[in-house]
Amino acid sequence: MNRTKVTFNNEKLQLSCEIVRALAHPLRLKILEFIDTHRRINVNKIYNTLKIEQSITSQHLRILRLAGIVHAERDGKFIHYTLDYEKIQTAQTAIDHFYGRE
Repeated sequence: MNRTKVTFNNEKLQLSCEIVRALAHPLRLKILEFIDTHRRINVNKIYNTLKIEQSITSQHLRILRLAGIVHAERDGKFIHYTLDYEKIQTAQTAIDHFYGRE
């Protein structure tokens, strides 16, 4: 077996870790599915419908926002969330490629 030089772009690796970490939580996946169902939804509707405390919902949305998976848009006193489908698809493709499709 040939040895290959192991090198990683640290910035890309850190961003990838943030995305996978954000996606690897059951409650965050539930929030993503809920946003996907509604396409654009405000935070009040998320925590009221899913019966999650407002502070916990905000913490999870913050992680998803920092990973670039969701986008927040202020509309007056409301903040609406949408998904970045391209980023989610890229993550899905990378994970499928890494582990092989089932």
